[in-house]
Amino acid sequence: MSITNKIGECILDIDKSANIYPNVTLLGKVSIGANCTILSGSVIKNSIIGENSIIKSSYIEESCIGSNVTIGPFAHIRPGSIIENNCKIGNFVEVKNSRLSEGTKASHLAYIGDAEIGKNCNIGCGAIFVNYNGKEKQHTRVGNNCFIGSNCNIIAPVNIKDNSYICAGTTLTIDTNEFDFVIGRCRETIKPNHAKKYFKKD
Repeated sequence: MSITNKIGECILDIDKSANIYPNVTLLGKVSIGANCTILSGSVIKNSIIGENSIIKSSYIEESCIGSNVTIGPFAHIRPGSIIENNCKIGNFVEVKNSRLSEGTKASHLAYIGDAEIGKNCNIGCGAIFVNYNGKEKQHTRVGNNCFIGSNCNIIAPVNIKDNSYICAGTTLTIDTNEFDFVIGRCRETIKPNHAKKYFKKD
């Protein structure tokens, strides 16, 4: 059973089993499902939060969050985003106008913009979906069961097929096929003792 309140232009539909901590801000039309936990510092605006989800000190606006989802701390879910069931969005992750399908995780320090991500994908730390070329926004599609390693740059528009593995540090600019293993790094150059000239002498 829900408790519905209307205060000015703010319409809240909050299940009575939800646990909302102090200093949470709810703006516009907000629906919070059964057994949710909304921790202090969170701001939720014109959004739906599915049952059994946990929101940790994060900002969510004009988006739909599924069930059994964990968001935060300090995540930003921007307008037009859909986070499906059993996803994890970790600390300092920003999602904008994107869909993350069931079971996908972006645990920390990533930007996902204008993208459609399949099921059970892993988005590594520092991964960036590069959606803007200075003139227009482009879209990225990622299939199911993909791995996108840390510090990858996914340059839209690209289509990453199911079961692709994008190695850490890769900048991807072309489409992949299923089960492709993609690595796009330059080999490091090591110059012995060359660092000495960059350190100040005592």
